[in-house]
Amino acid sequence: MAEIDAWIGLGSNLDDPVKQIKRALGELAGLEQSRLHAASSLYANPPMGPADQPDYVNAVAWLKTSLPALTLLDALQQIEREHARLRGRHWGPRTLDLDLLLYAQDVIDSARLKVPHPGIAERNFVLYPLAELDGELRIPGMGSVADLCAHCPATGLKKLEVD
Repeated sequence: MAEIDAWIGLGSNLDDPVKQIKRALGELAGLEQSRLHAASSLYANPPMGPADQPDYVNAVAWLKTSLPALTLLDALQQIEREHARLRGRHWGPRTLDLDLLLYAQDVIDSARLKVPHPGIAERNFVLYPLAELDGELRIPGMGSVADLCAHCPATGLKKLEVD
């Protein structure tokens, strides 16, 4: 299979979120048949779900991979398990959340995977890191990341200065 672009959203708000994201980026860089092409800055933002949880740290990774989409999803879920990810309440706190945002320009709508990731156009903590990496990137059926950012304020989003 030829190498394709895959975009992964990373999020954490438990157990040293900056460390969780940095470690996960290293693990993504080590995935078989894949390489980490680029990673965005880290961003802090309020939780999208219940407000009784810590703020999140988010980032986006750009992978070049020859893994099929579902194999990549399995690898992402394995990394989450290695970070002691527990699936509790919807949009609740987590040590690590990895979302397959985009897989080339494919549209996937299966029981296990929906790409582009649902809600991508309304999530500033996804769009702004994506724009940092490639503002002209097109989201199938939605337009460019730059255009989507123009309609999605960066309210509450703060770029972190980390080593």
